Amino acid sequence: MTYILVAIAGFLGAVLRYSVGVLMYDADTFFPFSTLTVNLLGSFLLAWFTFKLFHDFHISPKLKTAIGTGFVGSFTTFSTLSVETVELAERGSFLLAALYVAVSIAGGLLLSRAGFSLGKRRETA
Repeated sequence: MTYILVAIAGFLGAVLRYSVGVLMYDADTFFPFSTLTVNLLGSFLLAWFTFKLFHDFHISPKLKTAIGTGFVGSFTTFSTLSVETVELAERGSFLLAALYVAVSIAGGLLLSRAGFSLGKRRETA
């Protein structure tokens, strides 16, 4: 049953990921804003889900796995970040490639912290 739930949640996360890419697509921009957006948002969501949602509501371990691994895992995309970084470097945009990686990592950590903090604040309110 866990595999089916992960597959369904993964489908939903992947469709949402693709939709964000379509909505944010700009042929004139070669900076990967859509990937950065979903990875930063996913960092926040996974932390918030882990700290707030999974603690405040009785959610089965199978559903937790479906949400975390299936939905958020397919919504975010480290492999695309890696490929887009290499593409930026191949174009000679080394500074932009480094900035992309730095903002992705630092921003992901900061937004994960924000997700935990938001969950903690609501728990004590």
